[in-house]
Amino acid sequence: MGDMQVAGPDDTETQGAAGMVGPAAAAGLSFVVADDHPMVRDALALALAGAFPGARIAQAGSLAETQAALDAGGEVDLVILDLDMPGMLGLSGLAALRNAHPSVPVAIVSATTNPAAMRQAITMGAAGFIPKLAAADRFVEAVQAILAGAVWLPEDAHGETVADPDQDLARRAAQLTPQQHRVLSLMVEGKANKLIAYEMQISEPTVKAHVTEILRKLGVSSRTQAVILAQRLAPGPTPLAQTATAPD
Repeated sequence: MGDMQVAGPDDTETQGAAGMVGPAAAAGLSFVVADDHPMVRDALALALAGAFPGARIAQAGSLAETQAALDAGGEVDLVILDLDMPGMLGLSGLAALRNAHPSVPVAIVSATTNPAAMRQAITMGAAGFIPKLAAADRFVEAVQAILAGAVWLPEDAHGETVADPDQDLARRAAQLTPQQHRVLSLMVEGKANKLIAYEMQISEPTVKAHVTEILRKLGVSSRTQAVILAQRLAPGPTPLAQTATAPD
């Protein structure tokens, strides 16, 4: 992987690392590391602990757990977020998180290597996009830069940003409430209303009401259309045969 570039708040790109965080400042930092793979979470947390001694590091394995960590109170300086974990639905999860906590910077750490997807994440409010293949020192440099107010992307991800219809879709999905977002993620998994109600511990009529609102906010007329749109935002494929046959 090539060297990373730092883009400042004025979008002027410069080479090099951001100013280092001193020991006293590091001890006051707070991070949330969100990834559904425990080994990845532990590796990221270990890198942060080594670079920022004394920092508080919480871990989460889903979008719901990430939201709970942020809702628990206390200032969080940076969320390290994987796009491909339960509840995320790709960039719609990022948008929902940014809508709920606009003052908390979010850095994406993902296996995705598509430059257009990386730039789209920045457009949707991410403070940086760090490939999972990045070496530990590059990861730390990126975090240092983001904490200093810069935006980080891999060197080969910089380029002209073109209009992408999925950006509008992600913004529409970001209008969903946390419960509606959870209902939609379960719909994508192919689960019917009865099972969604059981898993969420709510009534089936409440699920149906959520589905109605989801369709309205996404601007579609059927459950299958909503699932197809949600799949466009998710990094991993979900069999349409499974999702399309779930009863309303």
